[in-house]
Amino acid sequence: MTTPTHAQQLLSLLARLSFRLGQFTLSSGGTSDYYVDCRTTTLHAEGGRLAGHAVLELLETHRIDAEAVGGLTMGADPIVCNVATASAWHALTDPAAPLLHGFLVRKAEKTHGTGRRIEGFCRAGARVVIVDDVCTTGASTINAIEAAREAGMTIAAVVCLVEREEANGRPGVEAAAQGAPFLSLFTASQVRAEHMKQIEAVRV
Repeated sequence: MTTPTHAQQLLSLLARLSFRLGQFTLSSGGTSDYYVDCRTTTLHAEGGRLAGHAVLELLETHRIDAEAVGGLTMGADPIVCNVATASAWHALTDPAAPLLHGFLVRKAEKTHGTGRRIEGFCRAGARVVIVDDVCTTGASTINAIEAAREAGMTIAAVVCLVEREEANGRPGVEAAAQGAPFLSLFTASQVRAEHMKQIEAVRV
């Protein structure tokens, strides 16, 4: 029997823990008959591990060369930490595998201390991957892209766990990425389908 991939296991967990049907108001102000709260999964012990490895494998599949991974707090926080940790585990068995360090982008600059907006890895000229949990309008992803670019870093790719397939989401992120690939592990339709499949399995 074939062992499910990290991505397949993550999809199952997202569908069970993070997907809800109902009437919801989105951060964009719009309404939807479903909601995906990825943090329920990415902050879950196993869910976080799976997210880290699944994103890392996605980057390897697309041959994305980068030194760090980061995103806007707080949706990106657990993804960033788990991808960085996954890269360290990978390097234990493959010394040639690159380490991906992490950085977090504040929504506003600190008003004390160093006053930095980016915490963690930050080096001008470095190639970095921007990550987010859910892409709806792409606003938070674009915010992180702009902050990384202002710090002198180059965007190697943009990754989200779940793309909601909104009309202006992907085009907006792709425009901000300026040619860097925009990759998503899953679409909301895929998570919904897995959610319904799990419901039907319980009924049977």
